[in-house]
Amino acid sequence: MNANHEVKSLTAIGGQWGDEGKGKVVDLLSSGFEVVVRYNGGHNAGHTVCFADRRFALHLVPSGIIHENVSCYLGAGMVIDPSALCAELDTLTAEEVRHEGRLFLSDRATLILPTHQAIDNAREGARGKGKIGTTGRGIGPAYQDAAQRRALRTFMLTQPARFLDAARDLMTEHNRELDVLFGAPPVNLDEALETLRTGAERLGPLVREIGPKIIEHADQGQQVLFEGAQGVLLDIHHGTYPYVTSSSCLPGAAAVSCAISPRYLGPVLGIMKAYVTRVGEGPFPSELEDEVGERLRERGNEFGTTTGRPRRCGWFDAVAARYAVRAAGVDAVALMKVDVMDDLAEVEVVVGYELPDGRVLDTMPADLEVLAQVRPRTEKLPGWQCSTRDLKEATAMPARAEAYLRFLERQVGVPIVLVSTGPRREETIARGDSDLSKQLAGLIETNQSLE
Repeated sequence: MNANHEVKSLTAIGGQWGDEGKGKVVDLLSSGFEVVVRYNGGHNAGHTVCFADRRFALHLVPSGIIHENVSCYLGAGMVIDPSALCAELDTLTAEEVRHEGRLFLSDRATLILPTHQAIDNAREGARGKGKIGTTGRGIGPAYQDAAQRRALRTFMLTQPARFLDAARDLMTEHNRELDVLFGAPPVNLDEALETLRTGAERLGPLVREIGPKIIEHADQGQQVLFEGAQGVLLDIHHGTYPYVTSSSCLPGAAAVSCAISPRYLGPVLGIMKAYVTRVGEGPFPSELEDEVGERLRERGNEFGTTTGRPRRCGWFDAVAARYAVRAAGVDAVALMKVDVMDDLAEVEVVVGYELPDGRVLDTMPADLEVLAQVRPRTEKLPGWQCSTRDLKEATAMPARAEAYLRFLERQVGVPIVLVSTGPRREETIARGDSDLSKQLAGLIETNQSLE
């Protein structure tokens, strides 16, 4: 490895509770990168990419697959359902997006089996009012098996006979657990094994050790974009535990997932919405359970890409955003869906959490019983009440919308370098004069030249 080479990379992560619009940002930027890497989570994530009149819903495959010159990698920190990945590849093929020779799976990722999904649903059903709000995709049970050191890993897809024997043994254990722990019906093993056999045949050729390949790309001067799933506030260690995902969403997890030095990761771009959403259960201090929340949901099309579930909506939470910036080392923010707020006469921003005894917190507590008791302190700003939709130049931003952006920058402590003004990739503004801003502006210009 050339220790003196310039690392040309960027890490893009969600800065809230997921669903921030990472798919658009990664798609927008990935035409300027030779490599895109997804490093955590499974097909519980959903990235929607809009290009011209085409719309892609991606769950496992990095958004960069849309660009024919980009190599895509799935890291060891992911959990992969073979049938879900095969279905996604079928969808891409139907849309004439070729992945052959460009998509590779780490040989150390964990495999999701049909019985993992059954356990996930049975466990969530047994929780009753204490449910986490999982997607029911088997993500948590698969990560649990990895922690218990009994999971099956992707290298086994290259050895189908061994894989199917091991899968039968593990799924037999899972069926016993379904019966004893939950009184749930067993999974039909013959049908499950046939599904896994098909997955192994198709995916085996994509499996390899990806760390050396990523290092090789970087040492050749190629730029690498690392793509995180979910968001900082769903991180297994630093999110609103236990209402979190089962993997680490922070940038450092990318280095672990790919078995590379953290110095390859580059600056961290935190993607946030101009308001906040979350799916599932758990505390949500800025939640709006009124007409404004419903308006944001409808205008923003806030329904899960993966599940279709309506998302809970609330004002931008600067306390949570500051926490995410610090925890993840975010260097700059991409602010999404500013146009969704165009018709509001007034907007609010949460700037503090007030406890019942009058104390004010300026960070997110680890104890969710404390978080559930806080009353959000907000500051009100005038809305801009004019359209920002389809704006492409920072100078065209309405004065009150620009004032809102500057207020958020002061509250969060890092610059907003990208602003999304619509779902299409070309509806994006590069903002500011930092080196990162200039780099992103160049990537947007390159992307628009491909239209």
